[in-house]
Amino acid sequence: MQSPVRINSLDVENVKRIQAVSLDCSGQALTVIGGSNAQGKTSLLDAIMWGLGGDRYRPSRALRDGEEKLAIKIELSNGLTVERKGCNGALKVTDPTGAKGGQQLLNEFVSQLALDLPKFMQISAKEKAQMLLDEFPGLGLKLEKLSQESKRLYDERHALGQIVVRKQKHADDLPFHPDVPEKPLTGSEMTSKMQDAMQLNARNAETRRRRDELLRNRQQAEADLIKQDARITELETRLAEERHRRAEMAERIRELDTLSLQANAAAGDLHDADTAEIQRALEQIDSINAKVRQNMDKERAGDEAREMGEQYRALSAEIEKVRVERVRLLADVKMPLEQLLIDEDGELIYSGQKWDCMSGAEQLRVAAAICAAIKPECGFVLLDGLERMDIVQLREFAVWLDERHLQAIGTRVSTGDECSIIIEDGTAVAPDAKTQQKTARYDFE
Repeated sequence: MQSPVRINSLDVENVKRIQAVSLDCSGQALTVIGGSNAQGKTSLLDAIMWGLGGDRYRPSRALRDGEEKLAIKIELSNGLTVERKGCNGALKVTDPTGAKGGQQLLNEFVSQLALDLPKFMQISAKEKAQMLLDEFPGLGLKLEKLSQESKRLYDERHALGQIVVRKQKHADDLPFHPDVPEKPLTGSEMTSKMQDAMQLNARNAETRRRRDELLRNRQQAEADLIKQDARITELETRLAEERHRRAEMAERIRELDTLSLQANAAAGDLHDADTAEIQRALEQIDSINAKVRQNMDKERAGDEAREMGEQYRALSAEIEKVRVERVRLLADVKMPLEQLLIDEDGELIYSGQKWDCMSGAEQLRVAAAICAAIKPECGFVLLDGLERMDIVQLREFAVWLDERHLQAIGTRVSTGDECSIIIEDGTAVAPDAKTQQKTARYDFE
């Protein structure tokens, strides 16, 4: 694999605020362009962007006021020389053999993100993460599929949850009557019960009638016996016959006594059915059945609510499975920066912080790492606003770049020793107008 392309040197004349600046970047992981505001620092970055990125980055007023021609010359580590000259800044790309190329050749290794990092800094945290995930097409498709499935399940669960709430509220609002049977009563059942009761009562009445008749018969027999005893004294002649008849009558009395005792015993154990309760039930059957149906409706509504509650919990389990699979896929992504990850919501996290909670130095480091990951062929990145970092952070950033064989060229509102070059009124503040640069070398040990 070829080494990432870096910028070796830069010569710019009459571009925006720049009069003439030459900059040697070779061997430096971090080149800091210093100076006060409105002196031309950003103009130098704009010249690099236009020179390498094409006319999409051409400044609206590229030519310095009062000048007729401009010139940009950039020498790259792969041997290419990129030039723009004249009033229109026509592009010329040559290789060490003298062969010429154009913007298409530059596009093969120049990262648009590396040229226009502020655009990356301004997009949302999820869009930043998506740019990184786009470098893993297979993973991106899987995550997109999981996101769609998760949204579908979530929407389905949300709709089901609303139905469950309505069903449960409906079940709770329905009345319940604990004093009625589980199933509705029918008129035929009650009529049958009434007929059975009336037949039982009729049999009981017949038994009582027979008992009363036997009692009357006994009373009559006893009266006859008394009369007969009275006549005995008068009918001695007929004594034998009458005694015989008396014996028969006595036997008859004994039989009747036996039957009477049996009848009394049977009548004493009789219990008439309470037809009044059945009659009341018949009269209240519609009211009772209405309550039974209400109980059944309440039970059915409760069952529906519980069933949908189970479906809701099942969907929750499916959503959790999708979330776990998404987390697993994201955990397998080889991130370009240690402690950099993409969370469940698809946002970048660095050192435990989301983008908006990162320090300016952390944001620049993350942006540079993602830039290098998206287009490894491009070994440089342009950074505007290095004053976000203090001196210690600049040194650490330089070490970090050097360890990854990356190059950063950035601006900083400063005139301190940390600056590689200081721009003032479009020129470098240095005696030698050709070199016009200071060298800030950081201890990488």
